[in-house]
Amino acid sequence: MHNFLLLSILLFNAGVGVYYGLLNGVYSLLLTIALISVIRQARKAKYVEDQLWLNSNETPPVSIIIPAHNEENVILRTVETALSQEYPSFEVIVINDGSTDSTLQKLIDTYRLQKTTLLYRDILKTEAVHSFYYSKEIPNFLVLDKEQGGKADALNAGINSSHYPYFCSVDSDSVLDPRALLKMMVHVIENPVPVIACGGDVRVLNGMNHPEITTNLPELPNKTLPMFQIVEYLRSFLFGRIGWNAMNGSMILSGAFSLFLKDAVIRSGGYSRDQVSEDLEIVFKLQKLYTHENKPFKISYALDAICWTEVPESLHELGRQRRRWQVGLFQACWKHKSMMFNPRYKTVGLFALPYFVLLEAPGAFIELLGFIVMPLAYWLGLLSVEYFTLFLLFAIVYGIFLSSATILLEEMTIKRYPSWRHLIRLLSYGALEHFGYRQLNAWWRIQAIYKFLFTSYTWEYVHKSGKSETKPIQK
Repeated sequence: MHNFLLLSILLFNAGVGVYYGLLNGVYSLLLTIALISVIRQARKAKYVEDQLWLNSNETPPVSIIIPAHNEENVILRTVETALSQEYPSFEVIVINDGSTDSTLQKLIDTYRLQKTTLLYRDILKTEAVHSFYYSKEIPNFLVLDKEQGGKADALNAGINSSHYPYFCSVDSDSVLDPRALLKMMVHVIENPVPVIACGGDVRVLNGMNHPEITTNLPELPNKTLPMFQIVEYLRSFLFGRIGWNAMNGSMILSGAFSLFLKDAVIRSGGYSRDQVSEDLEIVFKLQKLYTHENKPFKISYALDAICWTEVPESLHELGRQRRRWQVGLFQACWKHKSMMFNPRYKTVGLFALPYFVLLEAPGAFIELLGFIVMPLAYWLGLLSVEYFTLFLLFAIVYGIFLSSATILLEEMTIKRYPSWRHLIRLLSYGALEHFGYRQLNAWWRIQAIYKFLFTSYTWEYVHKSGKSETKPIQK
């Protein structure tokens, strides 16, 4: 028994070494590709004049769709920044998805909305739509009041009522930069391959007031959890999604701010109500649709299209969010498992999906067990100092390097946090997150795996405080 235990520990240690070697190899590849891509985009941005497309009749009109359920604290802030977009032609559609708070009433009172009749095309089946509201002062603003059906159902209702060929899904707690929509559409227009979906860059809103966003001088929050999440968002978007996008392997677009070709989404069947992360799963459906139709397509990412979102400030709320994200990823991967190792789907089927399933999914177990078994093996004399040091380098030091490299890349190119004080704080939290916060995330991921495999998962709502409020637009 003793020999079996020792052999098991040795085999596990070897497996952990191989795992971290593969994982960090992929991270290094993504970081290198992201570095090249970000520098190219930054250079290109100097020669791309947004004003030309802002004044052009060729810029496609867009429907901004905002699903909302019990969002009385944040809905006005989101609607204001949506209506304030510098864009030639757009409409804003808010779907009140059976709210039991004052979400709808706040919209009615603030914008002096009136009931109206509307020709509603039930292209995508949804829960019943009760009424429509419009504003005489703001002709491009519409509110739907419907039976609660979930976010996917609300988005489908918004698509049914939209008038334009593209729609942009925006979370009810998101704040858009004034030209976020325009910069997103420039990526679509100027791409030689038809872009059917495009994701924006999502940043953390906590700790800021709206004027700081519009003047391009964001402030960092004073609380620890939002600071950790800023580093996470930078790492996820700036090298993770840019890296996969450069290899045509985009699988994830943030529901906080994404643009879609409406016809493509309708032909794919719309958003799925049986999915926890409907914004993730719709990308799988679009990949399948265009691959089966043998049509050229691109799922893109717009680095300079900035959206700010409120992140959880308590461990309880953060845990709910992370479990939901992980369950959503597992659901989508399982539902579309036929794409796995399928050469028809090229980079997504052969590399991106296997990466998420084989490296990201089991990573939580391996990481937590590694931090238990590795020190135990070293204490028992089963590991040399060199191997134990190598494990620490792979597990911690390299992670700190990735975070630091991402932050420095952001400061050299995008410069959304321009001061030295910002840089020092971000680098500090990029190092500190690997001592407790990262392991906590691994624990939440393990809980998500358990829920996915053994329970019937229900939506875990995350409360938004709406502390970074804006003042209504003066009409």
